[in-house]
Amino acid sequence: MKGLVIFDLDGTLLNTIGDLAESCNAMLRMRGLGEYGYDDYCHFVGNGITRLVERALPEHLRTPEYIAEARRDFVAYYIDHIDLHTRPYDGIEELVGRLASEGYSLAVASNKFQQGTEKLVREFFPDIRFSAVYGNRDGVPLKPDAALLQLIMGQCGSAPQQCCMIGDSGIDIQTARNAGTHSIGVTWGFRSREELEENGAECIVDTPSEIPDILRRYGILPR
Repeated sequence: MKGLVIFDLDGTLLNTIGDLAESCNAMLRMRGLGEYGYDDYCHFVGNGITRLVERALPEHLRTPEYIAEARRDFVAYYIDHIDLHTRPYDGIEELVGRLASEGYSLAVASNKFQQGTEKLVREFFPDIRFSAVYGNRDGVPLKPDAALLQLIMGQCGSAPQQCCMIGDSGIDIQTARNAGTHSIGVTWGFRSREELEENGAECIVDTPSEIPDILRRYGILPR
């Protein structure tokens, strides 16, 4: 059975925080509300766009109707400004290219909305064949629910023991545990090493180049 490597997107493959922050601040400016800085948004992201918008709004405005309107404005701005500051992390293009050339199945599992997830993967990894690119979609719970990983494993015909979830947050580590897969936490993203440790990351890496050896140590091979 071919090894399956599932990547988180924001904070793992791509540094997207600049465009997320600018788009959320643009939404806040439309409403005459105060803006936030980079460090704030590193803690706001990870649970999907709706939660990002909700966290950025003052508490008294966090009604379902207001959040939905603010989310629409955010998405409209973001989809047109999604790649102004976003870039792959150092070593990521080399890692993904190496894993693909070795024969691994590759996939993306993100809490970002589906249209944005697909657009970024197409733009920044045009030569890589991903077996699945899944973002937030109707009827599928967000990570850390195991549903997204289960869908990907089913589509790829992979068993949990031959799959590894790679991400920068406790949510990604929890998702791997809930799905019964291996996990690798990465320190170059939006969250801390301490968060990865507290959530039980099986292994934590500081550079993408460490990942192929860890996959082999787990027994995940490009059969």
